[in-house]
Amino acid sequence: MSELKFREVLPKQGMLAVEDVTTMVLCKPKLLPLKSVTLEKLEKMQREAQETIRQQELLAQQCSNSEFIQ
Repeated sequence: MSELKFREVLPKQGMLAVEDVTTMVLCKPKLLPLKSVTLEKLEKMQREAQETIRQQELLAQQCSNSEFIQ
């Protein structure tokens, strides 16, 4: 399809009316984090607590095994 070009036509007499139309300007989308900072901190605290509990359970098992052997 060929592109049609339109020529601007200005009136020779009378007033010229210009309509100011606001147009939307699209900007680059902003990426939002999937998790909030607070949620990440809570998950980190929970992982640390679970790791501490796991280590304490391993120590308790080692102590009970060593007492059983003696």
